[in-house]
Amino acid sequence: MKTYSQGFIDDKNTFKTETHIYFSQCSKNKVLSLTELLRLTSDIAVEDYANRGISREFLAERNIAILVSRNSFKIHKMPKENQDVIVLTREEKPEAFQLVRSYEFVSMDGESLISGLSTWIAVDIQSRKIIPSKNFTLREAPDVSFEHDCKMPARITLGEEAKELAHRVVGYSDLDSNGHVNNSRYGNYITDVLPMSIIEGEIAEFRINYSKEALLGEEITLYGSFSSDGKSATVAGKTANGTSFEAQVIAR
Repeated sequence: MKTYSQGFIDDKNTFKTETHIYFSQCSKNKVLSLTELLRLTSDIAVEDYANRGISREFLAERNIAILVSRNSFKIHKMPKENQDVIVLTREEKPEAFQLVRSYEFVSMDGESLISGLSTWIAVDIQSRKIIPSKNFTLREAPDVSFEHDCKMPARITLGEEAKELAHRVVGYSDLDSNGHVNNSRYGNYITDVLPMSIIEGEIAEFRINYSKEALLGEEITLYGSFSSDGKSATVAGKTANGTSFEAQVIAR
């Protein structure tokens, strides 16, 4: 039986995990789904902190939750079914109200597959107020940033020509223990309204921003705008309380 390693490298600044891409993690065209990309990157971030002694339970005891805010990925080659890959993550210099984290997916022989950046917010669990980065002192904050070939996480704007595409009601299986839709589930919401020219082609870029929590029983209305060549889509999900997420997917 093959074993996969996990641990720190580069003087414990970078957290590394080896993993296998399973059948259930892939889309119809046998590559890693957007949902699983979001899940893997979220989970490795949680593992990084947990291995530094900052587990979710440790944070909760201090009335703190850390929530992903924005993701931006440059996809050179999407990992395939039955492929073994290495996923690397490291925290970088934070912004005033956002923690910053980078990701790299590489093949076992070193080929670059995906690069990414994400921002996270530390919040007071009871009030849901954002904690300024300078006040999140449970670890020594990194003071360096690195160059990455993906776009910086930034605002995503739904065009005026956007059309209503679908409705989804948040079910219990969408939720995580924070009580809201898990960030990875939005990958399914997005995929289900994309044109075939994108989802059955090769995705080159994927960005998603999270705005308001979506809760059990809420209806999410999905809107989208698409480029004339069928290679770019912007999708947003809105509830009665406002925009839940906005995303952009670009194909080659």
